[in-house]
Amino acid sequence: MAYAERNTWAQLIASLAGTIVYVVLVAPELWRVPIDEVEWVWPMVWTVAGAIVLSIVLSIGWGILAGMRDPEETHTADQRDREIEWFGDRIGVAFLVIGALSALVLAMLDVDTFWIGNAIFFGFFLSAFIGGIARLSAYRGGFPRW
Repeated sequence: MAYAERNTWAQLIASLAGTIVYVVLVAPELWRVPIDEVEWVWPMVWTVAGAIVLSIVLSIGWGILAGMRDPEETHTADQRDREIEWFGDRIGVAFLVIGALSALVLAMLDVDTFWIGNAIFFGFFLSAFIGGIARLSAYRGGFPRW
C-alpha cells in the first residue's frame, strides 16, 4: 500500500470517528434542552482536535509498521499519487462548498448559530470523507473515465 494511500485511510478513519463522537455527544441534548442552549462548541472543538491527533497518530503508527515490514519501501509521492490527491480534493471541495452555502443561507434566515456551525462542520466532514473515498477508489480501481 502506498504511503499516500495509508494516509488517506488514516484520515478517513479519524474523520469518521471524530464525527461519530461529536454526534454521540451533542445529539442527546437536542431532546433535552432548547436549541439555543445546546452545548455544541466545545464538543466540536475537541472532536476536531481529537480527529486531527488521531489521524497523525494513525499515520505515524501505520508508517512505522509498514517500514518494519518492508524497509525498502519509498515514502515519496509520484505523479500518480499527486493526480489521485488532486482528484480527491476536487471531489471533496464540492461538499465543502455545499456546507458553506448551507451555512450562508442559514445565516441569511437568521437561524440559531447551532445550525450554522453544524452546517459548516458537516460540510468539512463530507469533504474529507467523500474526497477520501474518491482517492481510495482511484487507488483501487483507477480514475473514472468521464
